[in-house]
Amino acid sequence: MRKTETAIVLSAAVVLALAGAGCAKKETALTRAKLAVFAPLPDKVPPKDGAHLEERVALGRMLYYDARLSKSQTISCNSCHNLAAYGVDGEPTSEGFKDQRGSRNSPTVYNAAAHFVQFWDGRAADVEAQAKGPVLNPVEMAMESDKAVVSVLQSIPEYVSAFKKAFPDDKQPVTYDNVALAIGTFERGLLTPSRWDKFLGGDQTALTPEEQAGVSEYLSQGCATCHAGALLGGNLYQKIGLMKPYADASDPGRFQVTHSEADRMMFKVPSLRNIEKTAPYFHNGKVSKLEDAVVQMADYQLGKQLQPAEVTSIVSFLKTLTGNVPTQYIQKPELPKSGPKTPKPQSNN
Repeated sequence: MRKTETAIVLSAAVVLALAGAGCAKKETALTRAKLAVFAPLPDKVPPKDGAHLEERVALGRMLYYDARLSKSQTISCNSCHNLAAYGVDGEPTSEGFKDQRGSRNSPTVYNAAAHFVQFWDGRAADVEAQAKGPVLNPVEMAMESDKAVVSVLQSIPEYVSAFKKAFPDDKQPVTYDNVALAIGTFERGLLTPSRWDKFLGGDQTALTPEEQAGVSEYLSQGCATCHAGALLGGNLYQKIGLMKPYADASDPGRFQVTHSEADRMMFKVPSLRNIEKTAPYFHNGKVSKLEDAVVQMADYQLGKQLQPAEVTSIVSFLKTLTGNVPTQYIQKPELPKSGPKTPKPQSNN
């Protein structure tokens, strides 16, 4: 093996699929060339407009947690994307206004700012555009209009002041566009580096031999065809049911956006960052166990029937993608008090 080719060499015990068959050692080499399909998580995702103001981050943090941006004043961004729970609510689909449920699983907001598009169908270009959607969606936060949102914020003196500090060059800083820009600026700091990043950086001790063998299994099975890069996904669309028709065709995916037959059953490939903590899985939230998700994706996307030992090995690698939640950054702030003209909540019953 040439020195210039080798970055990491390891020996790992590979568990045989059949119980009682014992263990056999397999020499596994993770070369720099093999690992080139991956990349470490970036230290930051630059702000959309190039301006990183602490006041804007602070405002975005408050807005993210503020349920007054919903019609019932009981639902915030954090309700469906709980930052203390790896950015998800653990539900197949999230509960919204008047107990309505959306049709798709709410994905984690962590690392989402680095995705190439937002939503399962890619209908929003970035986290700023995404932030506008749920607030006005009648099934979710159900605000009547962007003007209604601005009216609420303008009725709260501390928010008026906070917007002026966050957008000092704007004559009218309290706008719906700036609401989205502030939330998006905050979300761009929601990054969760893990042991995997240390390993990619050259720390061979960051992953156990079993976990490193899991990386090799992941690569050899072809998982990196879709789940590669810094996010292990989040950078392309793919048809679900590539090798055989997906069992649930009720959601046509990106076809709803483009109305092109080429986009039927096409979805944004989800990132595998924190996948251990973000069940249930898939756009419909119908798979609750990570092992089952691996089995189904191998079947539908790769046309392979994985053995139990292969699944276990891949999952051992996937768990190394569980990152560190930025505890201080996500700490819920004290929210501004409502003013005398702040609208009252509308019934959620």
